[in-house]
Amino acid sequence: MINKIRTQLVQNAASILRSPVHFLPRTVQKKALLESMKAVFKEALEDGDFEFLEGKWLKIEVRDIALSWYISYQQEKLIVADKPVQEDVSFSGDLNDLVLIAGRKEDPDTLFFQRRLSIEGDTELGLEVKNLMDSVDLELLPKPMQIVLAQLADFVQKGVQPPTNTNEAVNAYTN
Repeated sequence: MINKIRTQLVQNAASILRSPVHFLPRTVQKKALLESMKAVFKEALEDGDFEFLEGKWLKIEVRDIALSWYISYQQEKLIVADKPVQEDVSFSGDLNDLVLIAGRKEDPDTLFFQRRLSIEGDTELGLEVKNLMDSVDLELLPKPMQIVLAQLADFVQKGVQPPTNTNEAVNAYTN
């Protein structure tokens, strides 16, 4: 029963979150995104690893929520555009897949070849972004962020997996 509820929540997460996220003011979204990125990429920012993004724009799109952000690097800090700009590279995927990537439960290359993650535009820039994301040491994140990310990714992973035993499979398809 709990597995069925989890599966339903994971399968419907985008439709559940779409409206509340769109009602959230863009300034709040921007602030939350920037603060999260500063925490996740703290070491990379200190080391100047984002210089390759100077004067370039990265679009991150969560397709099933119809939400996107435009990110760049200027004057040694990350910025998020207030409105859409012409991106140099674009990463797009569905909410659950992006959560699985962030929690290291799925490999971005695997999702790319399964056409669940799309990378368009400047391929060299896209590869640099992907490599930078891969280099993040999750152990260096603040402990509460580590816990939330790990639990969320685990929840999503279990929610997208097919039932493991015959009774669960029969119940999933008959209910």
